[in-house]
Amino acid sequence: MGNMKLTLKIWRQSGPNDKGRIVDYPVNNVSEDMSFLEMLDVLNDQLIREGKDPVAFDHDCREGICGMCSLFINGEPHGPGRGITTCQLHMRKFKDGDTIFIEPWRSAAFPVIKDLSTNRSAFDRIQAAGGFVSVNTSGNLVDGNAVPIPKDDADKAFDAATCIGCGACVATCPNGSAMLFVAAKVSQFALLPQGRPEAKRRALAMVEQMDKEGFGNCSNTGACEVECPKQISLEHIARLNREYLAATVTKE
Repeated sequence: MGNMKLTLKIWRQSGPNDKGRIVDYPVNNVSEDMSFLEMLDVLNDQLIREGKDPVAFDHDCREGICGMCSLFINGEPHGPGRGITTCQLHMRKFKDGDTIFIEPWRSAAFPVIKDLSTNRSAFDRIQAAGGFVSVNTSGNLVDGNAVPIPKDDADKAFDAATCIGCGACVATCPNGSAMLFVAAKVSQFALLPQGRPEAKRRALAMVEQMDKEGFGNCSNTGACEVECPKQISLEHIARLNREYLAATVTKE
């Protein structure tokens, strides 16, 4: 059933140094079974047929794994719904005749490349600052089960490891903070014995790089946890604070 008619108000910006603006686009024949990205594909097909520049947006897996499909939809990262990415959002969440605002992530640390596509390489540099794990985790290893890890710790480590680095936490934070992202990456290793040898250096380096990138401070509003598509807990921020404090007072 492709009978939905929508008005899309989309942020268009030719490049990082250009002034952006909201442009209205009517789109018809949208099925409620389409994903949000499929709906944008319909719009872009329409624009190309009209000889116009299609809307640039990021996407890759379309399975909620890679975090590329990062859009600000009606004032919410990844749009309405919880625990989903934009590519997992379906048009049944909207009604015929709706007006939908679509914008890129809003953060000084995520400059716009074009239209809805932003440069999130700041996250890559933060992860690179975290460095490596010196414990051998490949090759001829002793069975992983030979290293006892409390079930609660393992569960929390897996919770942190689900972070896909989409940046929804930054986009929804009034301060543009990356604390939930950094906390997930630090916490993932802090809870496991393989991550302990570099724990102090990792916490210090990643927080330092986060500050260099221009992300804001965390003020515990909790919006990041609410909008995170992987529903990563604020508890990891508390753990990051403890790891950072311990590293600060004991560093040589």
